[in-house]
Amino acid sequence: MLQSAIVEYLSDTGYDVDAYEDGKDAYDAITTTSYDLFIFDINTPTIDGLDLLEKLQREKIYAPTIFISAITKIEQISKAYELGCYDYIKKPFHLKELTLHIDRLLKIANIKSKSIVKISKMYIYDLENSKLHFDGIEQTLTQKQSQIINLFASNINSVVSFDMLKHYVWNDNDVDNATIRAEIHRVKQVLKEDLIQGIKGVGYKLTKII
Repeated sequence: MLQSAIVEYLSDTGYDVDAYEDGKDAYDAITTTSYDLFIFDINTPTIDGLDLLEKLQREKIYAPTIFISAITKIEQISKAYELGCYDYIKKPFHLKELTLHIDRLLKIANIKSKSIVKISKMYIYDLENSKLHFDGIEQTLTQKQSQIINLFASNINSVVSFDMLKHYVWNDNDVDNATIRAEIHRVKQVLKEDLIQGIKGVGYKLTKII
């Protein structure tokens, strides 16, 4: 009943919410879908909330996490924070209180769904600040490499043509496709994962591999 109430309230508030009663179902969804925030209960079937967060941490799947629970044992609360949860709300609570925690957390974590692009389990790109992060560490890129990654991240899973690259990266200067290919090759060498695929005769595509 509480889960249904939370889903309805958050959906009415404007959030896009997926809900799962079983920890295993939640885990399966999280490993195939990008989420901005997790809300976990501690006592859930198959995989409890604490074990689920620990499993996600081991697999380097990160998102700000709020725990909700009627449990008041300091050992479990401490473990939640040790595992990296950002907030803990004790049942019962008012639904408005939950949204206050969410709003505060998203502001602190600087999670902006339109500016943070999750490319893979390890790579995210911050469109607003033009920064590429691998496993939470900012990657060093040349100006051209940064422009190329920015263009790809803005058009993720879509074809980026040679003309688009010429316009955005080379300011419509007279540059041939061979020069563009050479620069893309250097970008691929910098990346720790094989994210960019060539589309013969057309251009390239940055493929999300979450």
